[in-house]
Amino acid sequence: MANQSTVLEFVFIGFPGLPQNFHIPVSIVMFSVYSISMVANSTVMILILVKRHLHQPMYIIIGNLALSDLLFDTLTLPKIIAKYWFGAGSISFYGCFFQLFWVHTLGSVDSLIIMLMAIDRYIAICKPLRYHSIITNRLVFFICYLCWVLAALITVGTTVLSVQLPYCGPNNIKNCFCTFPHVTQLACTNTTYATNKVFILAMTVLLVPLAIILLSYVLIIMAITLSSQKENWKKAFYTCTTHLFVIGLYYVPRLFTYVSTLVRWIINADLSVLLLCLYTFIPHAANPIIYCLRTKEIGEILGNVLRSFVKK
Repeated sequence: MANQSTVLEFVFIGFPGLPQNFHIPVSIVMFSVYSISMVANSTVMILILVKRHLHQPMYIIIGNLALSDLLFDTLTLPKIIAKYWFGAGSISFYGCFFQLFWVHTLGSVDSLIIMLMAIDRYIAICKPLRYHSIITNRLVFFICYLCWVLAALITVGTTVLSVQLPYCGPNNIKNCFCTFPHVTQLACTNTTYATNKVFILAMTVLLVPLAIILLSYVLIIMAITLSSQKENWKKAFYTCTTHLFVIGLYYVPRLFTYVSTLVRWIINADLSVLLLCLYTFIPHAANPIIYCLRTKEIGEILGNVLRSFVKK
């Protein structure tokens, strides 16, 4: 279908009901979150690349998650921060769909990588003697590569469906970045077919990994409750609960948002944007701390670096 759009650019509204005097405080919060995410994820990636003893399956997976989160935040947050600081809230027509492609691709990558991380933890805790024979660096590299390729292929269809729709009227996006639901609701045609098709894809990308993640952690919790070593039980249980908190923050609001969009529940626009920001950007800043910076190996490395810096 030939695209007959007359819209040349889209304009981000961000929080539609946000008073003018709150623009700077909100943008400062967003800038702070972006700074924390950039520093934390960059630190994780650099340490994993530089330190040879961190070239292990678990850290390779975490490195991919850090890369995905850093790319996502870099592609989205600077634009909405610029809107609140300088009033530069517009994005070109094809620039929006470029952003849409990467937003959904990187979101899918996160879902698949978190699933892979849960499987890795299950094998490490429940089958420790066979871990190194099952999970190798080469295998993890290959699976991570497949996650990126699969996520991109899935999102190509979503992007093509959305860019082919005609856009001839309003161009204000009530969000902080371009997503399929927020962009396609501006199309001047019926989008039911495209929405239903993308909803099925989104549910598959979310629910299949979520089911595997929950199964992995159920098996892990069952294994550690049967453990005779009390200290190991406490450590593993604490690790699992913190992981599940981040996983819940990632998946639950996303499922709610997609379902509410499909059934056309009327949700306050500001609440919708707030939810999206919470389940998108907070996990990106928390992931490197929860999954990596709290580990013994990286804790020791950072401690040595800080001590050497203080001595100088």
